Amino acid sequence: MKAVVLAGGRGTRLAPYTTVLPKPLVPVGDKPILEIILRQLAHYGFSDVVLSLGHLGELIEAYVGQVRWPEVQIAFVRETEPLGTAGPLGLVAGLDETCLVMSGDILTSLDYRRLVARHRQRGAVLTIGIHERRQRLEVGVVELDTEGAVRAFVEKPELHHLVSMGVYVCEPEVLAYVEPRTRLDMPELVARLLAAGRPVTGFRSDAHWLDVGMFQEHARASELFVSHRDLFLPDAGR
Repeated sequence: MKAVVLAGGRGTRLAPYTTVLPKPLVPVGDKPILEIILRQLAHYGFSDVVLSLGHLGELIEAYVGQVRWPEVQIAFVRETEPLGTAGPLGLVAGLDETCLVMSGDILTSLDYRRLVARHRQRGAVLTIGIHERRQRLEVGVVELDTEGAVRAFVEKPELHHLVSMGVYVCEPEVLAYVEPRTRLDMPELVARLLAAGRPVTGFRSDAHWLDVGMFQEHARASELFVSHRDLFLPDAGR
């Protein structure tokens, strides 16, 4: 299968580092996050990978060009304007079969083969990788009725949310809902598919998942990668 890695974002949450370094080349431990992703994709059998480039894309292209990738063929498309998290699909030629689409700034131990297998089993046109995120509020939360009487008071509650991992599996039919060279984010693409009655499913995973594009999570990701390298680089942590 083909995989599309979205590597064109400006990485504003990691500024000032990303003013001179594209976000996918930010190191996690001793490797750029993009290299970890590419080696994971090769491990799971994705031999055809397209990188969608934008901000400082020439640096990504140069880096990829000087590393040996014996198991995977890598091609590039370029966003002349930011196209969001779904718009770059309109730039990729040959999307005529099931395709993995993912952000180029996440560290995860997700088994991509299981994700694709579940997608096919469910007969979906798009499947979203989903992670349960728990967040503890550092304040007491008060619930009032319409008259101002207190109905409940919970000290520092823990909230549970199902969030997108930034990893998707798509069928070629989704391209009918993507205008060429027009910005489109995944939530809007999902809304279009649902409005058209197309089946969209979620794949819940308890795999490790961290957004490397955030300062606090980048530090945690580096620590986790160093201490559990084999989880993220299954082939003997090359």
